[in-house]
Amino acid sequence: MEYSRREVSLIFASIVMIGFFARLSYSMARTPLLPLFANSLGASPEIIGLIVGMSTVTGIFFKAPAGTLSDIYGRRAALFVSVLFFGLMPFIYIFVYDYHLLIVIRFFHGFATAIFGPVAMALIIDIAGRRKGELISLYSSFGILGGLIAAPLSGGLLSLLGGNNPPPSVFRTVYLVVGCIGIISLLLVILMWRRLPSRPSPEPPSLNEVLTKFKDDMVSIFKDLQVLLTSSMEAVQNLTVGALEAFLPVYVTSALKLSPFHAGVIWGIQLVTLVLIKPVMGRISDKYGRKPIITVGMIFCMLTFIMYPITTSFIILCLITIGFGLGESMVTSSTAAMVAEICKAKGHGTSMGVFGSLWDIGHAAGPIATGFLLTYLGYFNSFGIISLILLVATILFQIFVRESRELY
Repeated sequence: MEYSRREVSLIFASIVMIGFFARLSYSMARTPLLPLFANSLGASPEIIGLIVGMSTVTGIFFKAPAGTLSDIYGRRAALFVSVLFFGLMPFIYIFVYDYHLLIVIRFFHGFATAIFGPVAMALIIDIAGRRKGELISLYSSFGILGGLIAAPLSGGLLSLLGGNNPPPSVFRTVYLVVGCIGIISLLLVILMWRRLPSRPSPEPPSLNEVLTKFKDDMVSIFKDLQVLLTSSMEAVQNLTVGALEAFLPVYVTSALKLSPFHAGVIWGIQLVTLVLIKPVMGRISDKYGRKPIITVGMIFCMLTFIMYPITTSFIILCLITIGFGLGESMVTSSTAAMVAEICKAKGHGTSMGVFGSLWDIGHAAGPIATGFLLTYLGYFNSFGIISLILLVATILFQIFVRESRELY
């Protein structure tokens, strides 16, 4: 379906606004709030990693089906289901007095991004034409802006209400604020309902047709080594993101004896870098190609990630984080667009769902694997092993993935 420039602008503006408040709420619930809340309830490093990674596990299993269903039943209905989770789940944290419950809650909270992520990406690719890298990056930057505000906001609220060692009751108060912000994304979908694309066909398909499409698309994707390797680049890069989300706040507050606000500021700097650089990298990859941008970005992430555990200065940590954010912006601005261009599946929902699932495997494995590694090896050796994984993945990407210059 062809969209006019005005229709593209209206749809894009709608999804950006919804994504901003959804990401703001979800990010406040996660970093640095979640690992510190689990820590205050007595969770061990292994359990903290499991708790932080559990919401991402949801995406591993449900992003591809969510994308397929949005191909068939339309993006609008899927977006509405996702914002129900964004808006309602944060209030459940208020009733948590045992850290084991956080594992279950995080699994269900993960349905928010498991549905929203691939559907929003597929919707943008549907309307973007040749501007895939640019519009995906712009959308992502506005979502990241929500995360940028979220990290220092939640960390600042914790410090304001509870000092450097807030009790569990303070975390419950902050989660009440998180829930109120999440409700905004739900209200926005309702208000913008008519702007959002509906089901492509008025006649709902049969269950057999749904399952057949899902099977055919999945076979097409998993037989394509280049699609899998390209998707895996962001997945591997997200090992580092997941590890930092879970353990950078703990490292900053426990090892360096800084405040939760400092932890939020450091993570916020990474998000500022993404907001500013990612759209630029998206436009560059639209014009000159995705592969070189992805490769250089992986190298930046690898080199800066290993520097975190050997740094004790707050200022130097901030500088390292700028470099890490630059690398992440290069990788994430190009991978989804490259997958969309080389994938042979019918409809972007399934391909973005598989891409998101692989992304989530990396994101979930980051905190979980790092938690176990930290128990036995310490920060430097644990971060070194993850950096080595990035190096191996980058070499494989260079060897096996080819990019057609005809696309640019």
